[in-house]
Amino acid sequence: MKEYWEILRELREDRDLRQADIAAILGTTQQVYSRYEKGINELPVRHLKTLCMYYGVSADYVLSLNKDNKKR
Repeated sequence: MKEYWEILRELREDRDLRQADIAAILGTTQQVYSRYEKGINELPVRHLKTLCMYYGVSADYVLSLNKDNKKR
């Protein structure tokens, strides 16, 4: 099972986005977002919600909670 920060990185990289791009969407800095993707800082729920809406995926997918780990 993948950690949520690995899934966040994959979602971002699949769209050829930079950490700074996602940080801007979240209203934070690239450095703070980088710490989320490294698993150093926990992702706040408000950011999880924003990213799920942006990427069009469920929180269950990001958190690896659904048994087959499908995007929806």
